[in-house]
Amino acid sequence: MTTLNLGAIGNCSFSALIDPKGRVVWCCLPRFDGDPVFNALLRGEEDPSEGLFSIELEDLVETEQSYEPNTAVLTTRLHGASGSLEIVDCAPRFFWRDRIFRPQTLVRRVRPISGTPRISIRMRPSFAYGTVRPHRTRGSNHVRYVGPEMTLRLSTDAPIDYVLDETFFNLSAPIDLIVGPDETMEGGVTHVARDFEERTANYWRNWVSNLALPYEWQEAVIRAAITLKLCTYEPTGAIVAAMTTSIPEAPDSGRTWDYRFCWVRDAFFVVRALNSLGTVQTMENYFRYLMDLVADADGGHLQPVFGLGRERHLTESIIDNLAGYRGMGPVRRGNQAYEHYQHDVYGNVILGATQIFFDRRIQMKPTITDFRLLETAGEQAYKVHNTPDAGMWELRSRSRVHTSSSLMCWAACDRLAHIAARLGEKARVTHWRERADEIKERILAEAWSEKRKAFMESFGGQTLDASVLLMAEVGFIDPQDPRFVSTVDQLEKVLATGPYMMRYEAADDFGKPEVSFNICAFWRLDALARIGRREQAREIFEALLKTRNPLGMLSEDTHPVTGEMWGNYPQTYSMVGIINGARRLSKPWESVV
Repeated sequence: MTTLNLGAIGNCSFSALIDPKGRVVWCCLPRFDGDPVFNALLRGEEDPSEGLFSIELEDLVETEQSYEPNTAVLTTRLHGASGSLEIVDCAPRFFWRDRIFRPQTLVRRVRPISGTPRISIRMRPSFAYGTVRPHRTRGSNHVRYVGPEMTLRLSTDAPIDYVLDETFFNLSAPIDLIVGPDETMEGGVTHVARDFEERTANYWRNWVSNLALPYEWQEAVIRAAITLKLCTYEPTGAIVAAMTTSIPEAPDSGRTWDYRFCWVRDAFFVVRALNSLGTVQTMENYFRYLMDLVADADGGHLQPVFGLGRERHLTESIIDNLAGYRGMGPVRRGNQAYEHYQHDVYGNVILGATQIFFDRRIQMKPTITDFRLLETAGEQAYKVHNTPDAGMWELRSRSRVHTSSSLMCWAACDRLAHIAARLGEKARVTHWRERADEIKERILAEAWSEKRKAFMESFGGQTLDASVLLMAEVGFIDPQDPRFVSTVDQLEKVLATGPYMMRYEAADDFGKPEVSFNICAFWRLDALARIGRREQAREIFEALLKTRNPLGMLSEDTHPVTGEMWGNYPQTYSMVGIINGARRLSKPWESVV
């Protein structure tokens, strides 16, 4: 049965997902939101052998899979009666000729480790979302897979006849396979593959060596940080919410969305998490992306999600020929959320840019012009802070004045006041502080329910929503404030099941949610730590870490009964929670060093 026990490799240009048998089951080209040339993940159980790139062991009995420590290089071992083999996968990324080299290339290195394993190489890409089978041509050491808009080239030292016919043969010596653009390779396949693998592994080890890690849970934090880095699209600075589309939030729920785009909300949390570990390059790249978004804004309005190249129209459509994850469609391309009004976007833009103005490590220096552009987003935040929107959960059939949206409008004005003070703009400090104070008074008055002793999901609302936990995280309220403590208590009673946390109490467009939303569980433990219940928070954190798959990654949702992962994968929000939780709860280095 298909599961989300998948390894992710990538190079901040594209990515691929590899299952425990070493099969590439998902890979979009030329970038994250491109054509899934390997799409077996969404073909359902009735069509599992197409849309993949596999090294099949004839008598497979057992598999093992792990990352090379502190890298994005994945090793899969296949064991059978005839022998065992090892597959090492990576997407090349390293410094070359004074720049980062990140080709749209997948390197697969295969070697026998015992006996004489019999294998078959099955390279089965498809194009146009699985509707077009490629035309194949051959060379002395390569096969070309020709599609309507792109051609892939597989270069290998394996027998080309065996590759084309998927013939089983004895793996008596190592072989290498390199899939990428239809370009002639400089150098032999073995030399190039070895060089790419070694230099890529060294790149990631050096990157990890510069992380400012907490004392505890270092391995979990390292894997989360690498995964977040893999979800960045370096050419523009965009950050995808996840690498996949249409993994349902819950079994047969119809909640299938395309997450291969840049949500300003999610990207802010990714940038902040990576900043907390001392890596600031992602923030610099993302700042450029943000400032272009603000400059493009139509009358100050910002949509919540954009394409990786800042595309504004992400028209949602159904892909009928793909059955979906375990046959649970529909499979969607694009996301209707680009049409939504989600007012928290303004706060997330300004929060995402704020550190640039204060961090002396940053090479680029923001100017007063950048501040003026951000002020346009701030003016829009003030304008809409008490007007209805779809909210951060992107409700499609109703709008309200959502507390979390108004909260982020407050954050926009609050941070602009801080930036103005940094720039010596005294009049603007007063302007933005007054606006922030006005919004804060309104939230405290209209979001609080005396009846339920908690902040509600909307102004005048009567249902609970985990997003109000962000009040403490963004500095809106003192965590020791009795109203916040009471809110945490009420949320735990209604939305928590063990370590898990639901998003909200009320039914939505599809009914009542049946799975927990991972980031909400991490918000919960953060709030508990802030109000002084640190040991309870640590227990929850340890339990959540156990819900990760064997490779240390999380999707968007976890079923509170079965513990199974659901939703798009790997989910940046969830990986952010691991980093934030470890930093919040770890013992200090000073306690042991």
